[in-house]
Amino acid sequence: MKKLINAPEDVVTEALQGIEAAHPDLRVDRANKVIYRGDSPRSGKVGLVSGGGSGHEPLHGGFVGLGMLDAACAGEVFTSPVPDQMLAATKLVDGGAGVLHVVKNYTGDVMNFEMSAELAAAETGARVVSVVTNDDVAVQDSTWTAGRRGVGATVLLEKIAGAAAEQGRSLDEVAEVAHAVNAASRSMGLALTSCTLPAVGHPSFELGDDEMELGVGIHGEPGRERVPLAPAKDIAAMLLEPVLADLPFRSGDGVVCFVNGLGGTPLIELYVMFNEVATILAGHGVQIARSLVGSYITSLDMAGTSVTLLRVDDDLLSLWDAPVRTPALRWGI
Repeated sequence: MKKLINAPEDVVTEALQGIEAAHPDLRVDRANKVIYRGDSPRSGKVGLVSGGGSGHEPLHGGFVGLGMLDAACAGEVFTSPVPDQMLAATKLVDGGAGVLHVVKNYTGDVMNFEMSAELAAAETGARVVSVVTNDDVAVQDSTWTAGRRGVGATVLLEKIAGAAAEQGRSLDEVAEVAHAVNAASRSMGLALTSCTLPAVGHPSFELGDDEMELGVGIHGEPGRERVPLAPAKDIAAMLLEPVLADLPFRSGDGVVCFVNGLGGTPLIELYVMFNEVATILAGHGVQIARSLVGSYITSLDMAGTSVTLLRVDDDLLSLWDAPVRTPALRWGI
């Protein structure tokens, strides 16, 4: 195993210290492993908190800042944060207007965020609402989840709900926007290689040189099936056909099209994929209103990609276009 680390047990702590050093407008609660905005709490503004296991960077800490999250909790690699972390984050960003928890549908995340919301209500009287993302069409249940996994839509939801909160919308209104994004999003991913956890030192599963894992999860958990390696145009069809069929998307729909890298995929390959995705969508009459291409929700060093489509209306599109300033997303500033 070759990693740019000191000791596996220190990876998360030292990465958080690096984020703090690189981004002076952010703060890090080192004891609770929470990244938060330096201007938190904002009086009268709904606070947005998310989090999960580390190893998916820039999710979630890279999305803390103006127009997105107010705080993010970092668990150990591929391990949910604990309720005390989430409670600390909630307290740090509660400006009196309530707090929205954005939770990916993994059993540990859902359970721990529920516990932290109950603790926050009991200790401070804060009103906390949770929105669970479950956009992955690959599998209904897995060892990690009850129901569909939360994947790429989480990025889009954090951006759009964050913009709504920045506008001063109420907690109920921000939650309504977040629910709308999740309901209108579908995703599917594919792995070309496994990933290597720092504490393990070897790939989490084996793929032959001529094999791909279709429908893989962001922790390397298996998907629908193992299939022969194929050209990008065929991979795009494998990912899009179940996505388009599941919502379903209709001719004339406008979408945010998000082609994501899983950590070990060069950007040149992601643009090859985007071109194939755009061709297929044009054939279905689906209009790409906005695009996002890059590695934004990853699985350490896994080579592969995922595609997320979000069907948008004018309000969701205007919120997507609203200014954002975070380490990983930045426009309109």
